[in-house]
Amino acid sequence: MKKIVTFIFIVSFSILGFSQETEERYTIQNLSVNNRYSNFGTSLYGENQMIFAMPAKRNYIINNTWTTNNQPFLDLYVGDIKESGQLENIKKFSSKLNTRFHEADVTFTKDKKTVYFTRSNYFKGKYKKDTLGINRLKMFKATVGENDEWLNIESMPFNDDNYSCGHPSLSEDQSTLYFVSDMPGTLGKTDIFKVAVNGDGTYGPPVNLGPTINTEEREMFPYIDGNDELYYSTNGRDDGLGMLDIYVARFTPDGILEPVHLGNNINSERDDFAFIINKEKREGYFSSNRYRGKGDDDIYYFKEEIPLPKPVIVCKQIFNIIVKNRKTGELISNADINISKGSEAIIEGDFTDEKGAYKLEDVDCETEYTIEAGKRFFLSDTKLIKTSNKNELEQTIEMLISPDEFIVVREKVMIDINPIYFDYDKFNIRKDAARELDKVVKVMNKYPDLIVESGSHTDSRGRDAYNNYLSDKRALSTVDYIISKGISPERITGKGYGETQLTNKCSNGVRCTTEEHQLNRRTEFVIVNPEVIN
Repeated sequence: MKKIVTFIFIVSFSILGFSQETEERYTIQNLSVNNRYSNFGTSLYGENQMIFAMPAKRNYIINNTWTTNNQPFLDLYVGDIKESGQLENIKKFSSKLNTRFHEADVTFTKDKKTVYFTRSNYFKGKYKKDTLGINRLKMFKATVGENDEWLNIESMPFNDDNYSCGHPSLSEDQSTLYFVSDMPGTLGKTDIFKVAVNGDGTYGPPVNLGPTINTEEREMFPYIDGNDELYYSTNGRDDGLGMLDIYVARFTPDGILEPVHLGNNINSERDDFAFIINKEKREGYFSSNRYRGKGDDDIYYFKEEIPLPKPVIVCKQIFNIIVKNRKTGELISNADINISKGSEAIIEGDFTDEKGAYKLEDVDCETEYTIEAGKRFFLSDTKLIKTSNKNELEQTIEMLISPDEFIVVREKVMIDINPIYFDYDKFNIRKDAARELDKVVKVMNKYPDLIVESGSHTDSRGRDAYNNYLSDKRALSTVDYIISKGISPERITGKGYGETQLTNKCSNGVRCTTEEHQLNRRTEFVIVNPEVIN
């Protein structure tokens, strides 16, 4: 077969377990419209009509014969689709679109008011050639005017006399136009490209679909089924049966999946191309010059009897989990991490590193995960995460755990309350201190076996011996207050540490503010037997 257009575009997706089985996936019949010439390149025109390319009747007055194959040049024809898939009432499609040269391969907008089509480089009465004297193919656009006539024929802005463009196909949302070209940037002999169709009638720059689809050979006849499947033909893949074979590839949010061969009854050892399908009825047409046809290229009707297996799309993500103290923002090392996928526990009792981080790889897309972070003496945090369908996405998940009734300070377990402060040189319980001591009483009532030491501290001002005396008096004041609230004296003791455990720089001889000195005048409640805390 000597093809009129030598460009194609491809897309790919991987399907598990699919091979070129001997079982017939499609039933096929040759159309009665076929003749000894080349008939090919179908396109649906609404629900019940089809456009295709067929050589015009030979004209012996004006030469309309293509010297390459001694056949008349192609024109666009339209036919009504019968229930059997055959065509009837066949006639030329449009005298405005058809010329004495080639027209083929069309695609329409959904309202049938705009058509993109392929034609020899012949426009406004001028037949142009490239620098080698070859007439290339170009893509054109036309719109419907009054009386359903096609008007306003215009050349697409990315056409050029020195390369070909053709085989247009629109995405279902009509925002993207796919086509074939051998323009600069082509990976092989012909590649599939796409351009954005803008709302103002302009077009984006041509974008090559890349090596997943395009090979070093020919990719041709793209057809978009919906917005996520691309059917096309190529002779550049190793699993083909010979010459052009038909493949399907799927678009995903992460790119194009590996193309899948349609099998060995829709494909043959000859050229098979120009595949279109009604995605609801699962029937359509393709073209082929296989043996035992009627002519050069024939159009075949098919019905899909066995659906292609659904593609197995491997989609994985990564969780970067960070555990922090909700109150202070401090990173929490050795925090407990538990993760479930649905109802299945997949991580139990693992821990964050020294930076409070935990990384989970191999996370499934479009799946619900429950993440729980906790630690002894902290209230845990739980989050439900529903992953997206974006492959290789890394997301950071911040888990905030709150200190419980207890905290660990300087490797000691303490009751978590606000600091208890004393006035300078005083040991009486202030009102703000009484509120915090009431919290201590509440915790000790909650844990009846808890034994607590009240450690009192002074600032560095004054003599060391006096500060020891003062801190002992303050410790005894807090103990007396707690016992007065009903706590057994055996469970609470007091000790003064004077200025031996300062929390800041304010030691003897260091100039500090009154507020800085007050931070050292505190009482801490250290748990003597932390093992009783569940």
